[in-house]
Amino acid sequence: MIARVVTITGPPGSGKSTAGRGLAGRLGLDYVSAGALFRDEAKACGLDLAAFSRYAEAHPEVDRALDERMVALARPGRLLEGRLTGALCRRRGLAVVYLVVTARPEVRYRRLSERDRLPLAQARAETEAREASERARYERYYGVDLERERPDLVVDSSELSPEAVVDRLAAFVGTVGGLKGSP
Repeated sequence: MIARVVTITGPPGSGKSTAGRGLAGRLGLDYVSAGALFRDEAKACGLDLAAFSRYAEAHPEVDRALDERMVALARPGRLLEGRLTGALCRRRGLAVVYLVVTARPEVRYRRLSERDRLPLAQARAETEAREASERARYERYYGVDLERERPDLVVDSSELSPEAVVDRLAAFVGTVGGLKGSP
């Protein structure tokens, strides 16, 4: 069992969700995704992700409720995947392993295009708009600039298989003293 909360973040299309699910499975952790919760909320409101993101821009309570929910779920034995979760947990004084999975922009746009069956130009435009919206909201609500956060580990998935990404993450988590009984 891991003695700290494991958090994983990264930009859209980086492979963070795939890596998070794989790492949680390998380490026997419960997996919770802020993105999945956000998408579920959008669906419940009858909106697509882009429309719900625009709605969230005008209704801070949407993000704040989701962020509070994720922090409330932070406890050993869980892997929390979300853009802000690691930063917010640290600000609350919680012991976390803060992991980032990233990829070059062109790789991310291609992945999102394939996943969502969108033309590449559309995937790029939607992703850039989403990232700009999120950056502005994180700064406005919490004073967080994810570019300035200091994660414990960054893995670039651009040239790696999902298994290789999980291998690197798992090896790191095993060496940072996050295992129960470790110094």
